[in-house]
Amino acid sequence: MKFSKKTALGLLFSLTLIVAGCGQKSASDTSAAPTGAPVPAETETTKLNVQVSFYPMYEFTKNVAGDLADVHTLVPAGLEPHDWEPTPQDIASIEKADVLVYNGAGMESWMDQVTGSLSNTSLIQVEASKGINLLEGEEHDHHHEDSEATEHEHDHDHANEATTEEQDHDHDHDAEAEAGHDHDHGGLDPHVWLSPALAVKEVRNIEAGLAQAAPEHAEQFKQNADAYIAQLESLDQDFKAAVTDSKRKDFITQHAAFGYLAKEYDLQQVPIAGLSPEQEPSAAQMASVIDFAKEHQVKTIFFETLVSSKVSETIASEVGAKTDVLNPIEGLTEEEMAAGMDYISVMRQNLEALKLALNE
Repeated sequence: MKFSKKTALGLLFSLTLIVAGCGQKSASDTSAAPTGAPVPAETETTKLNVQVSFYPMYEFTKNVAGDLADVHTLVPAGLEPHDWEPTPQDIASIEKADVLVYNGAGMESWMDQVTGSLSNTSLIQVEASKGINLLEGEEHDHHHEDSEATEHEHDHDHANEATTEEQDHDHDHDAEAEAGHDHDHGGLDPHVWLSPALAVKEVRNIEAGLAQAAPEHAEQFKQNADAYIAQLESLDQDFKAAVTDSKRKDFITQHAAFGYLAKEYDLQQVPIAGLSPEQEPSAAQMASVIDFAKEHQVKTIFFETLVSSKVSETIASEVGAKTDVLNPIEGLTEEEMAAGMDYISVMRQNLEALKLALNE
């Protein structure tokens, strides 16, 4: 199955290059205009064309770019991004973009193959997680309390790291490219955005990429980033305050998406499934989680909005617990979008849900 996906994706590249072969910035390309035709207003040519991989990257990029860029999300609303792959139209959109923003750490398993096929040599690629110390994938050992055993060392002094140049740890892109296909994240946990403190670093990386693409707007990008980061830092402080005196430090999640959040606030994530929410837990994993829940008297089993909650409901029924949503914000549902939800508001919902669960 993996082979067929890659083969099909490879065939799409050839077709896409034919379709997308003309020009990179459509608004500034006047070669097709008839002689004597008016040149489009300059105000229409200054906006950057930015493509982003999935929702958190859209939220961060849009808040930095403001009105200076048209920001488009590749993964449609309501779709789970772990198993999404680009269409020929998506690849054509990337081909014509000025900037491509993606999370990295293996989240976008298609990225290296797609970008390696592009003819747009001026495309600025922004890996938002660059410079962040990445965690190893969850090993499903729910009975040890030290959840840091399989993690890289991680500097918690996030406030002092403002630019890409100051972030001195970079992960191994070759290992990701070789191992990061289909649902495999190359052994790394990509869910960086779920720690507000690390989201700050992603926003700074995006700011640097946009400033590289449009240096004349660098100061405005910085002002926008500063304003949004102030919201993220406030969110970070609220998480710290909420968990400091909580009765318990462990919580059970549908998949291993909250490792960075747990590490940031000295909590223990106990995932039912692995790094991908589509991964089915084994009978042994299910039994392990049930044993943990009973032993530690867990009263809430968390599930997600974009995937089935059946497994979480099964475990909750087995141990006499209730279920609640802990949203990994891999995408918004149509209902969430209609309600005007965004990253900050969903994370505050997560905070309230965790506060209740950690004090039962």
